[in-house]
Formats: sequence, C-alpha cells, structure tokens
Amino acid sequence: MTGIKGQDFREPIKLLHACEAVMIPQGITIDLEKGTEVFITQALGGSVTVNVMGNLARINEADISALGMEAAEKDVRFETALNSPLIDDELIWEQLSTCYDPEIPINIVELGLIYRCDIVYEDTGNRVEIDLTLTAPGCGMGPFLVEDVISKVSQIPNISSVDVELVFDPPWNQEMMSEAARLETGLY
Repeated sequence: MTGIKGQDFREPIKLLHACEAVMIPQGITIDLEKGTEVFITQALGGSVTVNVMGNLARINEADISALGMEAAEKDVRFETALNSPLIDDELIWEQLSTCYDPEIPINIVELGLIYRCDIVYEDTGNRVEIDLTLTAPGCGMGPFLVEDVISKVSQIPNISSVDVELVFDPPWNQEMMSEAARLETGLY
C-alpha cells in the first residue's frame, strides 16, 4: 500500500471521495462522506483503520483511494506459482499474515487466531480449509476478517476455493499469541 508522499498521519485527512467503512468492533457498515476528516491509526495488510469522530472504522483496500492511497502491487511469486499444480503452503501463511486485526496492529497469524489451515487436493480443484477464531467471541468484525482471509488466500494461483470457519473452541487467550506478538503488545 502506498500513501500520500509527505503526508503526516498525525494530522487529519479529508476524504477525497465518499466511501464505506465498518465500525469497529460493532461490524456495522457506515457511509463516510467526501470531506470527512479522519485520522489513520493503522494501515496494514491493505485495509486502513481510521479514527472518525472518536470512533474506529475500517476502510477496505478497494476504498483507500478516498484517503489518497493506492493498493500495493501483487506479489510476483504468484506468477511463478502458476507453473505448478501444487500449492505452496508458505504463500498461504504469508497471505494470512497480511490479514490484521483492525484494533490491534498485529496480524492474525501472530495473534494465534488461525487454528487450522489445510490444503485439500481434489479432482474438481484445490480447496483451502481454515479455522479462524477471534480475540473476543462477540466481536462484530468476525465476518469481515473471514472475508479478508478468503479474499487474500483466493489470490494464490491453483486455489479453486477457500472455506473459512469461525470457531470458538478452544476459546482464544493471550497464550496463543506468538512470542513476538506478546512482546509487541506488552502481554508477556
């Protein structure tokens, strides 16, 4: 993702055009009007979390042009993966690592939110099955994280479908975070 050259993100940004955003953690879609002032709180994995009128909201990658930003270019390794009928599971984990919790600037892999990731090779195509949990079961952002995971993993060549199941057993806890994530958040 590329931003505005010389832009100081400590200063408010006026939206260049209207766009949709999702309120965090409620998961309610809202419409932001052109000229609305927002502060960027995190710009990771393609989507951007902004503070708008004291509330956090997530702007999807498709709408970041409203912030004067543009999407990052596709990974060139995807093109080389087209030459093989197999799926590089490292690419799957790397794509999952581009999905971020909209409130915590840590990706879902480091947070320990991926419980299972399997590749199923079938005659009809290759399917990836993923079990994903949330840091809090009542979080309204679950469907948006599922959508983000499906969108990112589906970009990998030779994957015909991605099935993501939102699970809550076992319940997530801070011990599931990677050591690096615990250090970063001070939850050691």
